[in-house]
Amino acid sequence: MGRWRPPPPRSSPYITPDGARALRSELQTLWRQTRPEVVKALAAAAAEGDRSENAEYSYRKKQLGEIDRRIRYLSKRLDEVVIVEVPDKEHDAVRFGAWVQLRQADGGERCYRIVGADETDAERGWISVDSPLARALLGKGPGDLVQVQLPAGEQAFTVLQFSHLLPPTAPPVG
Repeated sequence: MGRWRPPPPRSSPYITPDGARALRSELQTLWRQTRPEVVKALAAAAAEGDRSENAEYSYRKKQLGEIDRRIRYLSKRLDEVVIVEVPDKEHDAVRFGAWVQLRQADGGERCYRIVGADETDAERGWISVDSPLARALLGKGPGDLVQVQLPAGEQAFTVLQFSHLLPPTAPPVG
């Protein structure tokens, strides 16, 4: 049995302006600070002599490869992302970038923000636009019922409110 697996489906290219700034900032930090520090440490480890038994050299070489891989990914991703600007007025339905307050079937309330795949953050309640819940919420409005197949099984949610300009008053998921 081989180890080959098909590549995962490509994530949508949409990103918020804050998300794009965060990716650019990460790229600059990796390129200007982190990578030079690791290169300097790699050179110091290489100067210690026999590289075949030098754990520090092996570690730094692997670390440099991971940094270079991330730099390549960020460079390519920033070329293909589409920045979705915050609207100057509210929409009549849930769209990309919106904060959505939901009521679960058990009565609990949760607040999510629909963002790009590169800026998801479970602790903040930021979900990818490619997720089943986000796809089900797009185009919905207050009072709409949403049935979603999640890993834990099918769940029902009611849209209480949403905003594209400011987060709702309810606390985020967490």
